[in-house]
Amino acid sequence: MKIKEYQIGQSHKPFIIAEMSGNHNQSLERGLKIIEVAAKSGADAIKLQTYTADTMTINQKGGLFDIKDSTSLWKNRNLYELYQEAYTPWEWHEAMFKCAADNNVICFSTPFDATAVDFLESLDTPAHKIASFENNDHPLLKKVARTGKPVIMSTGASTLANLDESVAILRENGCKDLILLKCTSNYPASPENSNVRTIPHLRDLFQCEVGLSDHTMGIGVPCAAVTLGATVIEKHFCLSRAEGGVDSAFSLEPDELKSLVIETERAWQSLGQVQYGIQETEKKSLAFKRSIYVVKEIKAGEIFTEENIRVIRPGDGLAPKYYDCLLYTSPSPRD
Repeated sequence: MKIKEYQIGQSHKPFIIAEMSGNHNQSLERGLKIIEVAAKSGADAIKLQTYTADTMTINQKGGLFDIKDSTSLWKNRNLYELYQEAYTPWEWHEAMFKCAADNNVICFSTPFDATAVDFLESLDTPAHKIASFENNDHPLLKKVARTGKPVIMSTGASTLANLDESVAILRENGCKDLILLKCTSNYPASPENSNVRTIPHLRDLFQCEVGLSDHTMGIGVPCAAVTLGATVIEKHFCLSRAEGGVDSAFSLEPDELKSLVIETERAWQSLGQVQYGIQETEKKSLAFKRSIYVVKEIKAGEIFTEENIRVIRPGDGLAPKYYDCLLYTSPSPRD
């Protein structure tokens, strides 16, 4: 499948998405810098998030509107206040889309409600992303599918039955190009709960491209995912974790994003095909295999022994498989 000029599939290098999220820290200048640096680091796409605190939730305190989980990065925060801090102002989007185009990467976003879909369509977004926590929002899925644009949907915090329903809704409403991203909705996530072996299973079940939305630290998990067939990798990105930001704790820095781009492409290149035999590039190495050499002077009629023949490098002599035949064959009575 294609998103604009980018081909996505197992015969193409991984498509790398740098997720800005709220790491702009409410600075347009910083947001534009994130796009420029992500492009220089080798990302193929920049992803935004399109919502306001009011489109995400209501201004309410108490109960689940407050984050009480002691392990959460956002513990003791109120949802409404968190989204006020993290959202990307809608009036910035046009400048960010233009900045991405000027830096030869594509820009798209995650809409969190119908008004965000309409807004992104007015900017001619090349694709829509559905976040894990919205993949059960059937009205939103219908709205996105009916745009006819490619849809990338994360699968975190979902049962297989949930995913089956969501994929069916998308396809019934006109989505022809679908990418599912294996995702673990922990922030940060650990390699142990990433379960990337799910990737080929998702591909077989839903007959679509599959990738990884990764919240682990480092690049090991994405590289593993690519070896299992992931064609898209999404990672949060920031200029510097030390400078903070709502998602900076599990975001890659520029040098790490460069490494991700390089190493996931190497992982993809290494897949190749089922191959046995001697490759063209190996032929010159045949000289360094082993063969049987006479290593001591042998007189006429003298038998071969462990002292006068050895299996050694280089490999231009008799093959080692004949060693025992030479060693243990008695001379003919006529010799």
